[in-house]
Amino acid sequence: MLYLAIDQHRKQLTVNLRNEEGDVTLKRQVSTEWKRVREFLEGVRNQSLPEGGFVAIVEVCGFNDWFLKLLAEYGCRVIVLVQPEKRSKNKTDRRDADALGELLWTNRQRLMAGKKVQNVRRIVPPSECDAADRQLTAVRQRQGQLRTRTINRVQHLLLKHNLQQECSTKGLQTKAAAKWLAKLPLGTMDRMELDQLLAQWQLWDKHIAELEQKIVERKAENKSAGLIATIPGAGGYSSLALACRIGSIDRFPHARSLAHFGGLTPGCRNSGDATRRLGSITNCTLGEFVFQVIHLSSRIHDHARHRGAIASHSNFLMGGILALLTSLGLVTLAGWFLTVFMPLYGFACIVYVTVFMAMVCLKFREQFGEET
Repeated sequence: MLYLAIDQHRKQLTVNLRNEEGDVTLKRQVSTEWKRVREFLEGVRNQSLPEGGFVAIVEVCGFNDWFLKLLAEYGCRVIVLVQPEKRSKNKTDRRDADALGELLWTNRQRLMAGKKVQNVRRIVPPSECDAADRQLTAVRQRQGQLRTRTINRVQHLLLKHNLQQECSTKGLQTKAAAKWLAKLPLGTMDRMELDQLLAQWQLWDKHIAELEQKIVERKAENKSAGLIATIPGAGGYSSLALACRIGSIDRFPHARSLAHFGGLTPGCRNSGDATRRLGSITNCTLGEFVFQVIHLSSRIHDHARHRGAIASHSNFLMGGILALLTSLGLVTLAGWFLTVFMPLYGFACIVYVTVFMAMVCLKFREQFGEET
């Protein structure tokens, strides 16, 4: 078996090839031109045939897609995609490739068997369907952010001249407010800027409407998204975004594992007698989508019906403890704390997020016949 380590960049690949004994047999850089890359991989494949093939390790980056497909095309038996945790003080591309090769060869048996390796964060590439759904929901997320920025700029112009009180509606996202903004008398420069902002606003609305229609279509084809949509507050966008990012539920042995994956739990810095040193939440991968669900769920006006809807899912939660929480209304209270006093009541946020992720995880397991 040959072990290929690649440090990928835009213009070149820095490669490090080792044999079964761990000796480095090749160190070089390869251009990312299609002809050069194909020639190199063809040579590696021919060289590895007597050795039983080759495996590869690559650091994750924003443009791995084409190269991972090319590795599979040339017969790579296992592709290990890893996330670097620490930056070296003496960093070069060749040293990075050599470190990746050493990591792959040293832990070759565990990595090839799909087992966990300490201090190695392995990335699971999404399927083609999940990758398409991720791209769709990411575009929808960006379009929503752009629309919010545009609306904020419009509000800033109104505040600049103290005109916000003259609007006939409470908010700006109404037809009456749009007509009022289109005819609002302003100075030359302010009027020009407002016209451009209104044109951008209409463009974002058009794009978001198209994306929402596509999201509805994709959600109907995704069984996992349909399961998440049964949770109170989960709409088409948030359920599809969560489903495509979670992927296979087999990767998560517990509900807390899913919460850790999404970056929804605080870090831990316990040492010795200090056993309650919780850090901050710094990598909130699923946070925006989960908080949208929680926010919508907590804004339901009929609190009794909402509490009953939450309680109806108690069979999917953490046994009797979470059933007791829902029957007492603590989940609704935690959701209210999340939306109103989130900076002050971090523990309530953690409780509600944990409950939500437990519902997602256990619904998946029930649907696919897993042991809960």
